[in-house]
Amino acid sequence: MELSAHNIISGIKDSEEYFIINLLSQEADIISREVYEQIRSGSIAEKDEFIRKGYLVEPSEERARYHKKYLEFIDNRENDEVQLFFVPTYQCNFNCAYCYQDEYEQPVKIPEKKVISAFFRYIDKQFKDQNRYITLFGGEPLLNTELYRSFVQDFILEANGRNLDMAFVTNGYYLEEYIDILRSASVREIQVTLDGVGELHDRRRHLKGGGKSFEKIVTGIDLALEAGFPINLRMVIDKENIMGLPKLADFAIQKGWTANPLFKTQLGRNYELHHCQTNAGRLYTRIGLYEDIYRLIGKHPEIMEFYRPSFSVAKFLFDEGRLPDPLFDSCPGTKTEWAFDYTGRIYACTATVGKPGEELGTFYPEQNLNESRIEEWESRDVLAIPECKTCNLQLACGGGCASVAANRTGSILKPDCRPIRELLELGIATYFQKEKI
Repeated sequence: MELSAHNIISGIKDSEEYFIINLLSQEADIISREVYEQIRSGSIAEKDEFIRKGYLVEPSEERARYHKKYLEFIDNRENDEVQLFFVPTYQCNFNCAYCYQDEYEQPVKIPEKKVISAFFRYIDKQFKDQNRYITLFGGEPLLNTELYRSFVQDFILEANGRNLDMAFVTNGYYLEEYIDILRSASVREIQVTLDGVGELHDRRRHLKGGGKSFEKIVTGIDLALEAGFPINLRMVIDKENIMGLPKLADFAIQKGWTANPLFKTQLGRNYELHHCQTNAGRLYTRIGLYEDIYRLIGKHPEIMEFYRPSFSVAKFLFDEGRLPDPLFDSCPGTKTEWAFDYTGRIYACTATVGKPGEELGTFYPEQNLNESRIEEWESRDVLAIPECKTCNLQLACGGGCASVAANRTGSILKPDCRPIRELLELGIATYFQKEKI
């Protein structure tokens, strides 16, 4: 018998205890230092318990279990819902301090009706046997001109004719003006970004020309919730605005948003995607961000009413009382996510859409797919990435983001490593009382 190749073992933050987690056997425990030392020395006292939980294994049996779980993962993904992003413009009324699309070509135009018709013909054919929904993305998809409003109305009609749900990723500035139009759609959610309260947000996410945006976005969120639309509030965080998280949490609580079942939140890390930012010193590493969030939660527990960080699989384990299935692939590109834009180009995902050279084909004026590049994207998982094959964190990490890996190394078949162990150290401390097995 040997220790499983998929054991994740480490100390719990600010504790004398440890944890052991195994995504393959679906087991997790908090252990004492004594048991931890036994694991390190290879002289485990409770061997029967460790064998039963898959922490101690026969390697050949574990390889067979791994293969079985992998096939189950692939089969299940075949039935997953596909999110289809459509970018009607790369234009935006904002001049955000960290925009990664600011170097994209931004002609002032809207998609021609023949492009929209071609898009819907394409998805009717390519995704006819799959559950799917459409997300309008940008740029800013809800610009307030007669032409853009007409486009959104026409697009909704096409989606409604196919019984397709829609989602919208918007800066929220013109959400109020779009409420009546959105009532005609089957809205899955509306994602809106606030980077803090008042001046802090306005300094980071201001109008072109410098105008404020916070108060108008808040009005739009209020009206959208009142109209029954689900809101996904996103805060993009770096070292410039991290200390504004408690105040934004308190603001959302006082507004009654957090008590509304239609309201949810997410935090996004500001990072360099396609080009260097002018103030890279404000950027966090992944673990650096969550270390500061962990400390802030300790001082401001009300943050947890606004946002409960996942800390890898820790939150899932706490909420569900079990571990999630092994994650053989964390990149949705070309599997459960595709992106399209008004020029007729096709991309793997939102991280690549609009970037010159990243297109995988076209749906207009003719359908033309780069099959070899698509096959490379579709094949990417922890079995296709050499560095992942021997990593004990692979089933919690899933290889990370292909686009980030490609930006760093030039290849999507390289890992975008996640700090899984460190995140779990924080997450187990946040969500669990320390009880020994």
